[in-house]
Formats: sequence, C-alpha cells, structure tokens
Amino acid sequence: MSPEVKRKTHKLGELRKNSLAMIVKVGRAGDDVSQVARLMEMGLLEGSSVEVVHEAPFGADPIAIRVRGILVALRRSEANAVEVLIHD
Repeated sequence: MSPEVKRKTHKLGELRKNSLAMIVKVGRAGDDVSQVARLMEMGLLEGSSVEVVHEAPFGADPIAIRVRGILVALRRSEANAVEVLIHD
C-alpha cells in the first residue's frame, strides 16, 4: 500500500480566473456562523466543484465563481472562509 498523499489546501479567495477546485471545508474557527450558513445556502458545500470565472482588477473585490451550476459573486474576505483543493 502506498502512503496517503496529503495535498495542500488553498483559500478560495486566493485563486485566479479560470481556476478549478473542489471545496473541502466551509468556515474557519472564529468565523461568523451566519456568514458560513449564508455561503452554504448559496451552494458552497464540501465536495462541490468550483470555478473562478471573474475577478476584479488588481485583486480587488468581487470575484465571481460557478458552483453547482450557479454563478455567485463574493467578496474575497467571504471567499477566504472556503478551503479548496485545486484540480490538477
């Protein structure tokens, strides 16, 4: 058996346009519970694929993502509450 390879996770807000990833965690310790609930209600659920389809110039807000067939605009601070694994 080969040892399990642990892959590095990234914050969704760090990704650039056309990046594809899978959500592994929504929310961090200390995050506002209502913000985490809002993200989950918008379809950001663990195991879902996500694609960054637009980002404002100079790394500013907002970014637009496609998740579960829906286009969602988020502030980078909101997106940073979502941990993802980048697709190879």
